[in-house]
Amino acid sequence: MAGRGTEQHPHGADRLCAAGDRLYSRAVRRGRVARADVETVPCLLELALLHPDPDDMDWLVPTSPQEVMTRLLRGVYDEVSASQRRMGSAVAAFEWYAGLGRQLHALTTPAEGSAIRVLDGLSRIQAAMDEATEACTAEVLTVQPGGIRREAELTEGLHRALALRGRGVRMRDLYTHVARHGQGLLNYLELMGDTVEARTLDEVIDRLILFDRTVAFIPANADRTMALELRHPALVEYLLTVFERLWRLAIPLTAPLPDTGIEGISHREQSIAALLAEGHQDAVIAERLGISVRTCRAHIARLSETLGAASRTQLGVRIAQVGLDGHRPGLPPPPAFTAPA
Repeated sequence: MAGRGTEQHPHGADRLCAAGDRLYSRAVRRGRVARADVETVPCLLELALLHPDPDDMDWLVPTSPQEVMTRLLRGVYDEVSASQRRMGSAVAAFEWYAGLGRQLHALTTPAEGSAIRVLDGLSRIQAAMDEATEACTAEVLTVQPGGIRREAELTEGLHRALALRGRGVRMRDLYTHVARHGQGLLNYLELMGDTVEARTLDEVIDRLILFDRTVAFIPANADRTMALELRHPALVEYLLTVFERLWRLAIPLTAPLPDTGIEGISHREQSIAALLAEGHQDAVIAERLGISVRTCRAHIARLSETLGAASRTQLGVRIAQVGLDGHRPGLPPPPAFTAPA
């Protein structure tokens, strides 16, 4: 029966069937549903959205929406991280082979319309971006990593944004939650009006700009003095899928961040706790969340105080106990946790 149910409900918790959506919604509203009601929607049990009521096994109680969201975000982030690593390996291999022979010059200065073009130097990057902006007619999608956007960064591309707005091109931008605190970004969005829609996440992928779903730009080195211009349909489609998945999980800039459900723990501290539980060092956590190492350590100190932890190791245990690592309270902490210096 479970096998037949799976075939009839081939989906994840982020896209429930109509019957599953109705029953899970009822369970959340009422606190429980009868086990008999779930026979036609086995996906709710298979996806662990419902579980037995320990006081009455004839009833099922819902998994909290916050826990479901945390599980989904972790899964999607793992997928995106794995995809980023594969893409980085592919780019590294491409650059290595390009340097083997005399075709390097041809690869870095190819004819118009090539699937992959290496842009070496800020002037070439800016020229290619201006060219893509002039050709764009419908939509621009961007991912902007890091924390608060500096005025210089916003001013750098302002002429392109204004030109796009003048032609009625729609723009969607993804930032980290930290960017919400930058007045420069708020001024930029006010200037652009309803032409730009912005959302935020705890973490985003590296910088990405997509024009009309046909050409994409990504960094090719750490200091962003080189970039790749991608026109291969498969690569562009892949990046578009990554963007749309992140966009669906992101929170509109005009909406408040969700409450953590734990008194004294902010949303940012919840994000730091999850990364601590994965064993990351302070500097890595700060970079991924777009904050300074000093700010990161201040939040960690507050976490320790709030959770009553006297050491990093004890902090890891307390994070797991209260469920800030994305696991259910009461389960042992994930084995990846270490005590960062």
